Amino acid sequence: MTIVDLDSVRSSDYDLARKAAAGDLVAFEILYSRHFQRVYALCLRIVANPAEAEDLKQDVFVRLIQKIGTFRGESTFSTWLYRFTVNQVLTHFRKRRVRIEEPFENEPQCGSNRPRENTVQLSVIDRIALERAVASLAPGYRKVFRLHEIEGYEHKEVARILGISESASKAQLHRARLKLRRLIYPRTALN
Repeated sequence: MTIVDLDSVRSSDYDLARKAAAGDLVAFEILYSRHFQRVYALCLRIVANPAEAEDLKQDVFVRLIQKIGTFRGESTFSTWLYRFTVNQVLTHFRKRRVRIEEPFENEPQCGSNRPRENTVQLSVIDRIALERAVASLAPGYRKVFRLHEIEGYEHKEVARILGISESASKAQLHRARLKLRRLIYPRTALN
């Protein structure tokens, strides 16, 4: 069992990141416990596969141990970690795409890699369409959607961040989802 310093638990993410960069593993554990759910939620939203999202979450935190010293505190730690996570996932996709495009030895070049390559491209196209649709949402809907669906905040946290009630957060998210469905799937939304 790890003995936890109460001052470390109360420390800001910035202070914990500084301590973790200096080798304080307890500080890193506290950062992990504060942020692992959001990192996992973000990975899951991007890859839509729980096992792969779990692997990516672990990869993010392993890489974070090495790179936490690059956090300068110019933004909140959660914002920086969000961007760090997205970059790690994109790196994962780049590596995966290279592996997909590499032909196997002695395999005839008959285009057998195309279906998987097209699947990767389709998901990127879907993400671009989703980003455009999200950008067209009303500002309140967009903020709630990004905080809850992309960054992984709970409704209670979204309400606190935006200064609205928890029920307003839920209602705006519901309306944002309906609007996104109409924007992304206009034909099926009419049914």
